Amino acid sequence: MATSPRLELDLAVVTRSYRAFRDALPDAEPAYAVKANPHPDVLALLAAAGASADLASVGELDACLRAGFPPARLSWGNPVKKAADVRAAVAAGVHRFTTDAAADVDLLARLAPGAAVTVRLGADDTGSATPFAGKFGVTPDEAAALLARARDAGLRPHGLGFHPGSQQTDPDAWRRGIAAAARAVERFGAPVAELDLGGGFPTVHASGPVPDLSTCARAIRGALAAHAEVPGVGTWRPALVAEPGRALVAEAGVLVSEVVLVTARAGRRWVYLDVGRYQGLAETEGEMIVYRLRTPGHPPGAASGPVVLAGPTCDGDDVLYRDTEVRLPLDLAPGDVVEFLGAGAYTSSYASVGFNGLPPLPTVIRRTPDDTPEETD
Repeated sequence: MATSPRLELDLAVVTRSYRAFRDALPDAEPAYAVKANPHPDVLALLAAAGASADLASVGELDACLRAGFPPARLSWGNPVKKAADVRAAVAAGVHRFTTDAAADVDLLARLAPGAAVTVRLGADDTGSATPFAGKFGVTPDEAAALLARARDAGLRPHGLGFHPGSQQTDPDAWRRGIAAAARAVERFGAPVAELDLGGGFPTVHASGPVPDLSTCARAIRGALAAHAEVPGVGTWRPALVAEPGRALVAEAGVLVSEVVLVTARAGRRWVYLDVGRYQGLAETEGEMIVYRLRTPGHPPGAASGPVVLAGPTCDGDDVLYRDTEVRLPLDLAPGDVVEFLGAGAYTSSYASVGFNGLPPLPTVIRRTPDDTPEETD
């Protein structure tokens, strides 16, 4: 049997998720957020399907090129980048960049003359598990100024974009982002060719219901229709880009762990696993993502009770769920298996390389005949 902990990844589920995303938003270029899960087999599958990819580093650039993504389908979505990053991207044939600062526009003008620039807006990401507000993005007025700066510096003011926040549960977040983009177009005084809708498309966890892709897509289409005419500019029907990450790979993954210790502390039952925040469960910080749990070997109706769920390291912060009610079988014992469902995104890519001497989280690929999606235009 494979080691524990491990991430088991079913590529057929990635295929189905990709098809579902294309069906929900057929007019949007799907640019996979590589950071969600950069496994070479995932990248190769999506490259073969005709997807694009959203990059944040030279490492991701190299991984995507090895996986078969053409440079024309790669865009550098990270607004924070070194000169060496820009040089590497340009040398590889990448000419689409996201920016949100004057100094970064100047960097691109110097090292990537003629490149297509998308300015990132600081959209209201209320409703997300991981907000971006404050770290990235500018106001519509600032965005218009950056587009003008890019144009005057010899770059192409190609697009506007926003990110509604990771695991966004409020479809109105996309409406707010599109409205902000329309205001930026009005301030700029001319339409831009592209609108990047960001990622944030949510997946099912134990913390409650989330809108499905079709609901998010309806909100997007409604907002685009509402802002198709921009005052002083006229008709604006930009080409769409979306950056799904979690939505494509989360449901494909099951993180398999083993119970190390069960004990009582201050009147509460504590269960310690051989996996924790530092081995791939970083999104349990603040209990923002509550994974569905499964305990193979215990019948579904087995008696259960609340637990505090913790990881194995000596770090006091390595507690997964202390405040959220998590119930596990009362007869759970060391050696038993606990599985985290919907764990294909932001787990293996978050795992440390050796904190407390524990190795990175290994991935086991599951293959079925349905692994390869049909290529789409």
